[in-house]
Amino acid sequence: MAKYIGPACKLCRREGEKLFLKGERCYTPKCAFERRAFAPGQHGRAGGQGGRSDRLSDYARQLRAKQKARRVYGVFERQFRRYFGIAKHRSGLTGLNLLQTLELRLDNLVFRLGFTVNRATARELVSHGHFMVNGLRANIPSMLLKPNDVIGISERSRSLEYFKGLAEVAEPRNVPTWLERDLKQMTGKVLRIPDRSEIDGNLTEQLIVEYYSR
Repeated sequence: MAKYIGPACKLCRREGEKLFLKGERCYTPKCAFERRAFAPGQHGRAGGQGGRSDRLSDYARQLRAKQKARRVYGVFERQFRRYFGIAKHRSGLTGLNLLQTLELRLDNLVFRLGFTVNRATARELVSHGHFMVNGLRANIPSMLLKPNDVIGISERSRSLEYFKGLAEVAEPRNVPTWLERDLKQMTGKVLRIPDRSEIDGNLTEQLIVEYYSR
């Protein structure tokens, strides 16, 4: 399974805004974006993402929208393109279908349920086999779930230190209305497919559709 191993804050700086890839740290002064809010590279300080945004071409805006979505969900280009193909062949709006597909990834659902502070940690825990789907062990972060699927923590993993205090840590974290969480049982359920208003409003799916439709 391929994964990005570089500095997460560099991705935020490249997009010119916080993508909250490191969880709670992004809300503190320790966040690198707070100290260096300009694009990485030798020309980043001189221009910066914000300084060039009003002069970006249509292609550049489309590319940045696609790259931003990829980085938010932690998906590489080949897989992201495959998700676009899935979305394109479904009925309805292609852009919305794409975002809904990304939201239904197992690692994203573990994050949305508050079981981890970010998607990178969720992806690692899932790949190590700590979670189950409908009572069966699941270790594929990209696994796509559907309504009525139930996510739980494996019995063997419940004895680990991380999961012992997880209920108290997860409790203050809000859960989307399209999901249901049971902190006593440490399970989560997909109630329905999310609406557009329940997905990150900073993502511009129309630009992504335009990028792949060139």
